Amino acid sequence: MVKDLFERIQNNKGPLGKWASQAEGYYVFPKLEGDLGPRMMFHGKEILNWSINDYLGLANHPEVRKADTEAAAQYGAAYPMGARMMSGQTDFHEQLEKELAEFVMKESAYLLNFGYQGMVSTIDALVTKNDIIVYDVDSHACIIDGVRLHMGKRFTYRHNDLESMEKNLQRATKMAEETGGGILFITEGVFGMRGQQGKLKEIVEFKKKYNFRLLVDDAHGFGTLGKTGAGAGEEQGVQDQIDVYFSTFAKSMANIGAFIAADKDIIDYLKYNLRSQMFAKSLPMIQTIGSLKRLQMLRSMPELKDKLWENVNALQNGLRNKGFNIGDTNTCVTPVYLEGSVPEAMVMVNDLRENYGIFLSIVIYPVIPKGIILLRMIPTASHTLADIDQTLAAFEIIREKLVNGTYKKIADATTVDMDAV
Repeated sequence: MVKDLFERIQNNKGPLGKWASQAEGYYVFPKLEGDLGPRMMFHGKEILNWSINDYLGLANHPEVRKADTEAAAQYGAAYPMGARMMSGQTDFHEQLEKELAEFVMKESAYLLNFGYQGMVSTIDALVTKNDIIVYDVDSHACIIDGVRLHMGKRFTYRHNDLESMEKNLQRATKMAEETGGGILFITEGVFGMRGQQGKLKEIVEFKKKYNFRLLVDDAHGFGTLGKTGAGAGEEQGVQDQIDVYFSTFAKSMANIGAFIAADKDIIDYLKYNLRSQMFAKSLPMIQTIGSLKRLQMLRSMPELKDKLWENVNALQNGLRNKGFNIGDTNTCVTPVYLEGSVPEAMVMVNDLRENYGIFLSIVIYPVIPKGIILLRMIPTASHTLADIDQTLAAFEIIREKLVNGTYKKIADATTVDMDAV
């Protein structure tokens, strides 16, 4: 008997979807209102916001707002129409690509409409069924989905584990010798959940022993790391050893879009084989001109990154000094690890938002192991030291409530079904 396709969907909402009736609109799909920045409105109250990736504080910068407004007034939201290959090419697109390539120290660059679909399509375009992919087990979902399209072999290595990397490079080498293909090694410049940099310096050392090409997703490193802000590769002194560099505009650039950068012959190939761009409308002029302005500010205003890191260091040092576990982050991403259940986490976050006016992202099982609560904060250049002091004081209080069982009692007393995790 053929089953109704929707039967599984209706009976199993998935590991996150099963919480929708209790979480939607508050814990997930929340609505933040007002101008983008550290202080916004949530459920009618002002909150201190640690949950937007506006690292350099450009999202609501008056010069950025002016550039976006002028581009919208001149070109509207539609221009240019059509895909780049057909009718969507402009001088501004080419100028942005040229300036991005120069900034990340590569020969050439190519604009992407979105980071997620861009990474998926980049992986798909770079490999054939005879090629082997080696990638970090903690890779972002866009990398995982890109690898899923691959019809050949793939190997995962333990997160940032050099021994596991080499073991899987050996396996990939042996397999590639049989298939006649090559090897694509994928890592992230910054792992966005836990905040560690990818071990790029060590990875490129493996090139002395193994023949592979390196693709780096540097979404959280671009604009925040390195002397000029060119990312994790610059920070670690190996930017020239990254074969294909990828970043999104959705973090430091506070915009929509992304780009890849590499040697000119590789970019020329990708321009004619990257399906997510060949069959998609060109990046609108608002985003293109707006990104040119943001890139110009990123390059000419180092004080933005300096202020960002002043806040990052103040927040992370303050947390460490108060005994909080923030793991081994060495980037702006600031995770705080606590022990507790999903129901306790929900009660805690509700307390933070309603009684202490602090909004941040909560990460729970199945994203991380059971029994762990991860509170993930993104410091920005727009935050103040007073914001950090307020947050540290609140964290001390909520930690005590978690430890003494206050949140567990509230969770146990609720009539909402929160079982099974």
